[in-house]
Amino acid sequence: MRTRILDRLVEIVGTMLAVSFVVYLVLEANAGDVAVKVIGQFSTEAQRALWMHQNGYDDPFLWRYLRWLGRFVLGDWGVSTHYKVPVWQLLPLRLGHTALLAGSTLLVMIPVSFTLGILAGMNKGSVFDRLISFFCVTTTSIPEFASSVFLAAIFVFWLGLLPGASAMTSGFRIEELVLPTLVLALYSTGYLARITRASMADVMDAPYIRAAMMRGVPPGRLVLGHALRNALVAPVTVIMLQIPWLLSGVIVVEVFFAYSGFGSLLYEAGLNSDIAVIEACAMISVAVVLATQLLSDLLYVWLNPRLRRGKPQAVPLAAPAIGAAP
Repeated sequence: MRTRILDRLVEIVGTMLAVSFVVYLVLEANAGDVAVKVIGQFSTEAQRALWMHQNGYDDPFLWRYLRWLGRFVLGDWGVSTHYKVPVWQLLPLRLGHTALLAGSTLLVMIPVSFTLGILAGMNKGSVFDRLISFFCVTTTSIPEFASSVFLAAIFVFWLGLLPGASAMTSGFRIEELVLPTLVLALYSTGYLARITRASMADVMDAPYIRAAMMRGVPPGRLVLGHALRNALVAPVTVIMLQIPWLLSGVIVVEVFFAYSGFGSLLYEAGLNSDIAVIEACAMISVAVVLATQLLSDLLYVWLNPRLRRGKPQAVPLAAPAIGAAP
């Protein structure tokens, strides 16, 4: 287990280095383009040459990359050309806002998805299962911008219950968090519920579950004590994949509701060619992806302890316990 974690950490460091090189190559390989983006397209050749000389862009590309990487590791992420402040001052507040939105989305998405998926998997092929499947497919196939317009039309313009913007300019207001959370939860709940349903249905068809049913194990004990843990392996992996998406993939929702989060910051940086902010956002996104993958591996091992012993997955985890059930 410890060796596996060390191997994963080595992979994370290697991936971060590779991505950092690609990001820097794409954004700063041409020093002349960087000068134009920083000091403006109406600057003269002399002004650009002076700026490149003052900022070390006359040096070879590899040396510039290593110098940038060293500064980045030490916390010097540059200065935003759009906001005119150091990048590290912009990110904490924006990351906090997106973390709040992501947390509220997960609080809604996970219980609803697990409940629907488990009930559908336990009643495979029933009318209830088909209704849940229809709901999941419908919500997943509607893009975020369409559901944003639809929900805003109902709750903002028709019923007048919720604000149409979620800028949080006057401090935290829970009503401003409702619509963005609903949009993201609707889009993600259906997919997670379908994964949970498929995993639960497979576990319920397993021989050790059928044997437990024949022995008269109560349904509640059967599901909660034996089937659920095995059924959660795939959904937990999907949840870990949803976290990076909730960090940087919510640009449409944040822009639509004027939510000042990480996604809208990345969108504004792209519009304004703010290279330092784009680089910082890209590296943070990669770090979150890799961290969630590591957490996903740890949770997978926790849910399936046989991986800690290096044994093949021939027999379900709960089979011995069920065999001893009355």
